[in-house]
Amino acid sequence: MIGEKILLRVYLRSSDLYHFSPIYERLVQAASRQRLAGATVLRGIMGFSSRSMLMPSDYRLSSASPVIVELVDEGKKIGDFAQQVLPQQMKTGLATLERASVLMYRKKGGSHESHLSEPIEPLSTLPDLKGDALMRIDHDGVLLRIFIGESDEWENKPLFEAIIQKARAAGLAGGTVLKGSMGFGANSVLHTNKVLVLSTDLPIVIEIVDSREKIENFLPTLDSLVREGMITMEGVHIYKYTHDLADAAKKQLQ
Repeated sequence: MIGEKILLRVYLRSSDLYHFSPIYERLVQAASRQRLAGATVLRGIMGFSSRSMLMPSDYRLSSASPVIVELVDEGKKIGDFAQQVLPQQMKTGLATLERASVLMYRKKGGSHESHLSEPIEPLSTLPDLKGDALMRIDHDGVLLRIFIGESDEWENKPLFEAIIQKARAAGLAGGTVLKGSMGFGANSVLHTNKVLVLSTDLPIVIEIVDSREKIENFLPTLDSLVREGMITMEGVHIYKYTHDLADAAKKQLQ
């Protein structure tokens, strides 16, 4: 598993169901049956998509939240999963493919010396997926990650809320807010979520996906909002799924 691999990221809501089961759970179970190398579910605290805005809530158990499913393996296995499993499970949603150079994949008792892979052309190793009525191959795009603190504010509201609302108003495809439990930033102050530390400034990561042009147009807005933090970008290939055949046909004509 060491070397150049592929990372599939699927953006969902926790309330998205297929046959009365959460889709994110079904995807992880399907990945396990197909013996993919790894699967991780990340639950966000806020986000938006073309369908809805998911706001923070004090009643998390009874409200929908954004979910990201990450799957890593060889290009062919990830390609087969994206082509065969996702269209069966997802009514609608967004998925991205990107490179994932694996430095360590160590089972108990194993050993391997980690080292950086040689640089290669961006997106050059992604599997070639064929679109159909249920899976629309959209375009090469950008995954933007914005690293800030939970206590950061803009005009008396949490900065992450302001960024998400501005991104949605700008017509970007989707955004997700993920909350960390420990970290440090540009000022090198360590933050944790230990029970006794009630005033902790926990790390926040905001992920936004869209075309390079639309992301570039949004950067001046981020420059005006983010006073302290870090922003990174990754090249990704974007796929959209729908089980609304009339909607899919209309989009293919656009």
